[in-house]
Amino acid sequence: MNHPLVDSHIHFWHPNQLQYDWLAEVPAINRPFLPADLAEQAAGIDLQKIVFVQCDCITAHSLREVEWVTSLAGDEPRIQAIVAFAPLEKGAAASDHLETLSAYPLVKGVRRLIQSEGAGFCIQPDFVQGVQLLAGFGYSFDLCLLHHQLPDAIKLVEQCPQVSFVLDHLGKPAIKAGQLDPWRQDLKSLAAFPNVTCKISGAVTEADLAQWTPADLQPYLDHTIEVFGPDRVMYGGDWPVSLLATTYQTWLETLDAATAGLSAVEKEKLFYHNACAFYKLL
Repeated sequence: MNHPLVDSHIHFWHPNQLQYDWLAEVPAINRPFLPADLAEQAAGIDLQKIVFVQCDCITAHSLREVEWVTSLAGDEPRIQAIVAFAPLEKGAAASDHLETLSAYPLVKGVRRLIQSEGAGFCIQPDFVQGVQLLAGFGYSFDLCLLHHQLPDAIKLVEQCPQVSFVLDHLGKPAIKAGQLDPWRQDLKSLAAFPNVTCKISGAVTEADLAQWTPADLQPYLDHTIEVFGPDRVMYGGDWPVSLLATTYQTWLETLDAATAGLSAVEKEKLFYHNACAFYKLL
């Protein structure tokens, strides 16, 4: 791939600095992953800008995570945005946390994971109110959920027309099972809202980790790009979670090949310009 790259979905973590309870369940990646590690694994790739996405450390450490990544950005200027945690389920009371985040210029958006919550979590009135607050701070919202939660996401987006949303990881379809529906129709319904964009990320870890093939991913990638269009999709590496299934280079090459039908201009949007516009990168 010979064009410049913005990665809209990168994680860094250091279990000695912050506490991540979930890492105990994935020992293969339960160690520090830092900008130097990414630089080594992305050697030879023209990776120009990075969006850091919160890593679900314990809530008590969430502001420390923002401080830590801000310090990392001092040595790694490619880190140009932070998508931070905020306790949006607190409703109006979440404004204090958002005010605190506003002191950090790199914070461009918020992610409060939905995938591990029960049905209806993201359409509770307090959560909806918390998401609605984001517009006043100029923050976007990363929707990270499982495919069966997409109907709730649609109901959330309906109530937040002033908020810019981005769906992480295609909405986590059941790629390993080869199940396209009802994900396919739900994704189309979500894409009908003009304030929703989608990250082309996380596909390999929804497939068979050990035996996935590009052909397994293709119908999911094709449908996502079809329903969102070339102006509302952006590349995401989801590194280092992606290492459970592949290398940084291989996922990038796989997506590059899978989108061979796009024009050069459309590819530049997918791999660079759309992320810059969405996250207001320099």
